[in-house]
Amino acid sequence: MYDAIVIGGGPAGLQAALTLGRMHRSTLLLDSGQYRNGTVQHMHNVIANDGTPPAEFRATARAQLAEYPDVEIRDIAVQAVAGIAGDFVVSLPGGSSASARAVILATGVADDLPPVDGLAELWGQGAYACPFCDGHEHAGKPIVVLGAAARAEHLIAMLGRFVGDITVVPVGESYTDGEVAALEGRGVRVSRTPVDSVGRAGDGVVVNTTDAAHEVAGIFVASGAMRQRASFIPQLGLDMLESGAIGIDDFGRTSVPGIFAAGDLAHRASLPGPMAAVMMAATAGQLAAVGVIQDLMASEG
Repeated sequence: MYDAIVIGGGPAGLQAALTLGRMHRSTLLLDSGQYRNGTVQHMHNVIANDGTPPAEFRATARAQLAEYPDVEIRDIAVQAVAGIAGDFVVSLPGGSSASARAVILATGVADDLPPVDGLAELWGQGAYACPFCDGHEHAGKPIVVLGAAARAEHLIAMLGRFVGDITVVPVGESYTDGEVAALEGRGVRVSRTPVDSVGRAGDGVVVNTTDAAHEVAGIFVASGAMRQRASFIPQLGLDMLESGAIGIDDFGRTSVPGIFAAGDLAHRASLPGPMAAVMMAATAGQLAAVGVIQDLMASEG
């Protein structure tokens, strides 16, 4: 039996495994190979790794974890988690399983993109959601903000200070006259017709509506919709927040003893939602690992 099983091999899971390994706690890291930033070419807003490809970041982390004999990594997805604190069983494909005294969930979330033809193909490489991660690269360049008016206003307030011209394009239904007036009051162009499709155009992208083609440097999607990536999460009976994330305390403890959560799949109730940032995820992974160690020490007397 392991002291802890960490499920997820992104920054939260990798940091959790490192912290546990440094404390000589037997740890199994299970990585499905699915990552929220899997289509992203370069990470940004990550000190000492600004501009690093995510795959390179993960490879470096794995190489460092290989130096810790108490950490084992398997590239395999998890099917289910069952048991109680001190005796969890994690079910794996092919009928195999692994057991641990504690579990850290670091499976992350998946973005639910608006149903726009071509958007999935551009995601992370021409279409983005996070101004902190990708806004700077569009400084002085024209962009399209795509989606709901209220969220679009938020992105305009953040990006409008340094990007070039902004065109706001609705998805599904046209904006109301009131929404158009509010958006135009922020000094941006507003499309009266919804998006039909998006695609590549030279070094940039094109956003097609029924009456225009907007060629810009990039698209920022004003939706923010996301879901838990791991299908087994709903079966765990965890307290969930209105954001769709798992509720945790300051050390990543969930409502189920022995199960911890770290990364953008979880946040404290005092926050409006999770922060989708590599640094924040890694910090959460470290805190969850410390929480696991605290609980293990308490049980050991």
